Amino acid sequence: MIRIAAVGDIHMGPDSQGLLRPAFDTLPDCADILLLAGDLTRHGTPQEARVVAREVEGLGVPVVAVLGNHDHHDERPDEVTAILQDAGTRVLEGQATVVSIGEARVGVAGTKGFGGGFVGRSAGEFGEPLMKEFVRYSRRLADGLRAALERLDAEGCDVRVALTHFSPVPETLAGEPLEIYPFLGSYLLAEAIDTAGADLAVHGHAHAGTEHGMTSGGVRVRNVAQPVIGRAFHVYHVPVPERLTARGTGEAAG
Repeated sequence: MIRIAAVGDIHMGPDSQGLLRPAFDTLPDCADILLLAGDLTRHGTPQEARVVAREVEGLGVPVVAVLGNHDHHDERPDEVTAILQDAGTRVLEGQATVVSIGEARVGVAGTKGFGGGFVGRSAGEFGEPLMKEFVRYSRRLADGLRAALERLDAEGCDVRVALTHFSPVPETLAGEPLEIYPFLGSYLLAEAIDTAGADLAVHGHAHAGTEHGMTSGGVRVRNVAQPVIGRAFHVYHVPVPERLTARGTGEAAG
């Protein structure tokens, strides 16, 4: 069983140093990996990124992250990424990483993702150039996620996780105003996940949303925005193939 700790939308600033570290220090006892689902900072400044970096450096478990819209606000995402990576966090955008956990190879594919809405109520690639670019940008990021998941499959990963900031499904947005759903996620992310395949999808962004959802293809989706899960992180259990276990596959993702 792979134990995946995840949280998003921690929105750290200079006054929050050390706030999550006591909880994060317990991770080696309860989890095999920590996923950070974006909006790690408040405004995407290097100063805030350094706060996050100190919070997650040297935790004793691998840390994998994607950025969120807040992390782009200061228009220095490359600097934010570099600061986190210097502290040992693997930051993904249309990329994948593989972590060995016991005999299992766990692959994480990540992208920030973007908005656009969901089937039947989504933006189209039509009209003004800005609207077309909005949809094309969302599609590019979803395509990057799909390609990254496919690479993990080709590499023979035993467990694959899709990590995004924006939501792939509307179910985990329940509680948010319907009017803002198009700005909280896109069905293109779910299409990418279902096309390439994954064992679990994790996202943040929707502070007033709902934790549990599922793609139309049957992939479990979890909204791990901190205001939703109400804790420093939540741990999800994902079974590994029977060939890697001495006994059955155990329980599915929580």
